[in-house]
Amino acid sequence: MKETTIFRAALGDSPVIRVLDFLIEGRGLDYSLTDITENANIGWTTLHRIWDRLLRLKIVVPTREIGRAKLFKLNEENPAVKELIRLYDTLLFQETEKYFSKEIEVIIH
Repeated sequence: MKETTIFRAALGDSPVIRVLDFLIEGRGLDYSLTDITENANIGWTTLHRIWDRLLRLKIVVPTREIGRAKLFKLNEENPAVKELIRLYDTLLFQETEKYFSKEIEVIIH
């Protein structure tokens, strides 16, 4: 099981947050539903329970089909998604700064 990310630690470890965490980290790329379930570490049934809501809110959008698989990606044009990405990047930056300031402190002392 993957270590908890700063995004999940801040917002909670729900299936929706796991999916958003995965899609934001891999933004710009498209994924099949199977890829999303495996990488977000959630079950197929759980994904289907939340997927329609993510589509309806235009948080994710379909991109293309490969054989029978439909691929989707994060809708980076959605204003709410833009804010989530900004939050993700800010949390990551703060965590990185905190880590490196501790490393520098160890080197100095």
